[in-house]
Amino acid sequence: MKVKDVMVRKVITIQPGKTLREAAEKMVDNRIGSLIVVKGSELAGLITETDIMKALAEGGDPSKSKISEIMTTNLYLVSPNDELEDAVALMQEKKIKRLPVISGSQLAGIVTATDICAAEPRMMEALAKVMFVPKTGKGMAG
Repeated sequence: MKVKDVMVRKVITIQPGKTLREAAEKMVDNRIGSLIVVKGSELAGLITETDIMKALAEGGDPSKSKISEIMTTNLYLVSPNDELEDAVALMQEKKIKRLPVISGSQLAGIVTATDICAAEPRMMEALAKVMFVPKTGKGMAG
């Protein structure tokens, strides 16, 4: 199975100069947990709900703090024709849940751990390590 078989093609994007409040509202309105950040037509980064919560916990002002201040800019990318297993391996290795999909130099979509689990349940066990264990390496409470 290829990345293109499970990726979301309609990517919700935001500009880096927008505020955390605007990003959070866009995520809520679209029922998603991340946004691809674009500057013009160029991929600039990624912002997640966790990034926003962390910024707010550290005293950020949601109406003044800019996405560019907290977004992830060192992104790992995949191509639509990459094997899905390779995308899963990358997610596991880097302990990430989302991968922008690039075709040539253009943003073609996004693939998330949730998308992969829904389309290919046999990969759920591999992705569970990324989805359910915090980056600190500590297990979940409960």
